[in-house]
Amino acid sequence: MRIEISRVDPFEDDAVDAWWGCYAAAERADRGADAVVWSRAECRSELQQQSAVVDRRAYLLRDGADIVGSASLGLPLKDNTHVAHLAISVPPRHRRRGIGTEALAHLEREAVTSDRTTAQGSASWPYELGSEGAGSPGREFARRHGYTLALGDVQSRLPLPVDPSLLDRIENDIASAISQYEIRSWVGRIPDDVVERWTILDATLETEAPTGELDVEPQKPDVDSIRESEELLDLQGRISFGTIALSPDGDAAAYSQLVVSTDDGNAYQWGTLVRAADRGHRLGIAVKVANLRMLHREAPQARAVYTYNAESNAHMLAVNTLLGFRPSERLGELQKRLN
Repeated sequence: MRIEISRVDPFEDDAVDAWWGCYAAAERADRGADAVVWSRAECRSELQQQSAVVDRRAYLLRDGADIVGSASLGLPLKDNTHVAHLAISVPPRHRRRGIGTEALAHLEREAVTSDRTTAQGSASWPYELGSEGAGSPGREFARRHGYTLALGDVQSRLPLPVDPSLLDRIENDIASAISQYEIRSWVGRIPDDVVERWTILDATLETEAPTGELDVEPQKPDVDSIRESEELLDLQGRISFGTIALSPDGDAAAYSQLVVSTDDGNAYQWGTLVRAADRGHRLGIAVKVANLRMLHREAPQARAVYTYNAESNAHMLAVNTLLGFRPSERLGELQKRLN
């Protein structure tokens, strides 16, 4: 059997629909019917965006007239340009026929052609399977093809709304610790007067947060990249909630961002980070509580917050537990050297 692999035109609705259908079917088969997946419209907007940050490529896998899977390749254009991000989705009825293997070989060749030396991907599995995910389809496929587990993450879920009395108690408990910091929050775009400071802190997330064995390098602060990300959120109809903690000298000491999907009704925790020099002042929980307050006020329809943390990040996991998050799934960040 020879699989035909063709590039998807992001403005060709039928092709994008078929690509997304394979992705959603594979995710729900492996993770359960309630697995959180990007909506069709959100994926379409991302593929259509003209990005200066990442080269996004989507592919359809065909066996004759039948569509049997989909794949994607992301090539960073500004930072970590030695890395390629790979994803393959084969619905269960088409598995065990070598389709995923052919698709992976194609993506790896494309990555090498683009001078990438490290391939990275991810796989999710039930929390109960443990850190290694033994027996889960995505993890076992990756293992067979030489991908190692570079970082293990825990997905946690927080049902909404959070009891306001819990937030009150936390705020009272941390008030003295954060008294020297200014906490600012907003909905939508990051205000112009703080965006540069936000960007400087955000650029350190890749290396300040636990990275395990991931082959990643520090990012360069870039306001244009942040604004491009915000443009995509607008295209997707998503709503961003941001909070920053400013130190007495005016620098960004901590930040946190929640993003609500208007398609699935959930909120997703994006970056949360406290600058090394300001740790120990309860700023991590302070910015998270501020965002939850905004979320309750501005998006009361949101059903839950989902977040991912490195399993080794005991401090942030403890913060989330205090807020009411409970482990719901695991995610493995997978990696392979291409040369």
